[in-house]
Amino acid sequence: MRKTAWSHPYALVLALTVCQGVAQASQKSHPPTGSEQPEQKMFSRREVIDIIAATRKIVSPNGVEELLPIQINGTTQWLSVRGSDRRNPILLYLHGGPGSPTMPEDYTFQTPWEDYFTVVQWDQRGAGKTYASNDPKTLASTMTIPQMTSDAEEVVRYLQKRYDKRKIFLLGHSWGSVLGVALAQRHPEWFYAYLGVGQMVNMEKNEVDGYQFALNEAKSHHNSEAERELLALAPYPGNLTFERIGVQRKWLMYYGGLTYGRTDFSYDSNARRLSPDYTQRDIDLVNEGSLYSVTHLLGPLEAVNYDSVTDFKCPIFLFEGKHDYAVSHALSAEWFSHIHAPSKKLVWFDNSAHMIMQEEPGRFLYHLITDLYPLAVQAGDVAPASDHTGGD
Repeated sequence: MRKTAWSHPYALVLALTVCQGVAQASQKSHPPTGSEQPEQKMFSRREVIDIIAATRKIVSPNGVEELLPIQINGTTQWLSVRGSDRRNPILLYLHGGPGSPTMPEDYTFQTPWEDYFTVVQWDQRGAGKTYASNDPKTLASTMTIPQMTSDAEEVVRYLQKRYDKRKIFLLGHSWGSVLGVALAQRHPEWFYAYLGVGQMVNMEKNEVDGYQFALNEAKSHHNSEAERELLALAPYPGNLTFERIGVQRKWLMYYGGLTYGRTDFSYDSNARRLSPDYTQRDIDLVNEGSLYSVTHLLGPLEAVNYDSVTDFKCPIFLFEGKHDYAVSHALSAEWFSHIHAPSKKLVWFDNSAHMIMQEEPGRFLYHLITDLYPLAVQAGDVAPASDHTGGD
């Protein structure tokens, strides 16, 4: 199958370039002694990765820093578990895609979270390190939403047992929010709260909203190329092929619907290449795993419709970027207005699109701490306050 725009995380084709040290040669200075200073040695990629690993190393006495291959439903799946104090609540992050792991770029935003939560990144079936550790042919028939929901259940059970936790926090981003809603519906007693970030509600309506945004932007900017390519898709989505969705996503991204104010996704793709948690082979296979996952899950994903799934028995939070058209923020907000739950809150991020945790990391952390963390405090599932404040 020919690779298309959909082979990249969030349906975008962006070639991953080999990380190289590229800099303008500085002018040689001539100190008063007349001697020339030696040229600065460039760091190799390996050295940069080692520096990143050293800066995020967890050294606190009760800290946890584990990279774990575990057996889940007959497959090897990978977890990254990081936190400054294992007495803090667990936050399980369900990544997007399908097939787009967050683990290799989590170092760009996650470290401050680890002061308050034990954060778990899970490379799902068909994604990232998990894709690299299994035979794709063997897994092909198991790449279904029910199977991946079952995998997520097993991951939660594993975390509960290994870290002696009755409840955890669950975060679902983009595609991960499809699994997140399913888990929150099935096992509300497992979760202090469910947090949807770029919450997916109705795939067909989502495609229409994203298409209309891209077309309107193309017209307002008099971009004849974009307008021509988008109009050629009408009526959209129609028969949703990789090629069609790739064109829509290309222009949606170009006009900031994926990351606000940016025309491409290279900042994230390049960050992945410096991951302390990924081997070179893992990195090389990320796009292959993404294409593999979408190939098997695009059809089922098209059928996702949570319009009527509005009754929850655990607290519900949504963090939404006001410029998100990769997953329609308007649809998410409309869905939220109909939700019945023990408590609920919608938080808007004015300067973000779909990648909120990277676009507004400070505000994201603030709301994690002020809105979600107190639920664990009330349950006594946190490290003593003095450990955070430095008091006696």
